Amino acid sequence: MIAFMGALVFLVSAGFLQLNLAFVLAAGGGAVALAGYLDDRKTLPASVRICVHIAAATLAVMVLGGITEQTLRNIGLHGIWAGSLLGLMALTWSTNLFNFMDGIDGIAGSEAVFVAGAGALLNWRSGGDGGLTAAMVVLAAATLGFLIWNWPPARIFMGDVGSGFLGFTLAVLGLAASRHSVARIEVWLILSGVFMVDATVTLLTRIVRGDRWFEAHRQHAYQNLARRWKAHLPVTVLVIAINLLWLFPWAWIAALYPARAMLCVIAALVPLIAIASLLGAGRQSLP
Repeated sequence: MIAFMGALVFLVSAGFLQLNLAFVLAAGGGAVALAGYLDDRKTLPASVRICVHIAAATLAVMVLGGITEQTLRNIGLHGIWAGSLLGLMALTWSTNLFNFMDGIDGIAGSEAVFVAGAGALLNWRSGGDGGLTAAMVVLAAATLGFLIWNWPPARIFMGDVGSGFLGFTLAVLGLAASRHSVARIEVWLILSGVFMVDATVTLLTRIVRGDRWFEAHRQHAYQNLARRWKAHLPVTVLVIAINLLWLFPWAWIAALYPARAMLCVIAALVPLIAIASLLGAGRQSLP
């Protein structure tokens, strides 16, 4: 986080990155990271953490704007308030889902490197803002430096301070890029597909089952698979393979043909939903 924040100062002072985006990343990301740090050191009430996350997301939407009108039309919605509300929900969920998915060595770090790195490539290829591309590259590089020490078996751990910060920062960069390039928000949904699908299917399954969904648990699909395989490394490598061999090609197609982006989202994520369900997402571990 410190390395990324330092790079933001350089990018702004060199005229590469817009000041309003840097402000959102620094203020919102810093607040989320501080709440995570305090929770790591001394447990904070869930209500306090979620209020910080919502406040950071609100700041981002107020400064940058919400989901674009073009994306809203694809899902049958319209209006600035719908875009703002949907953007607020997406940012808050992304902040939390990274925390939910940081449960085995290397998985959250490698996911962040992939989403930021692939996002940078697609943003550059789509003629997006150069400062955004640079910010994504820097985030990928900073996280890769951490991942070296977090690779299974991990010697250091991310904690809430790192996972919440990454979830918020990646979502803000994706939102900003969707507003300043041909690649719309659907591209970022595809890139984050593994984390989004596992966290969402797990949450919805627990709600339907009547579980206390807001309590800590170890019922995500990737956690069930890690227990079944009795190791973290193969699960982390599997997630990396899915990202590179399945999700990235679909994201590339969505960026190349924006009019078919939503079809690409469906094609990319439906098989992952089926796999998450088969692996028992939201249920007890597989035997």
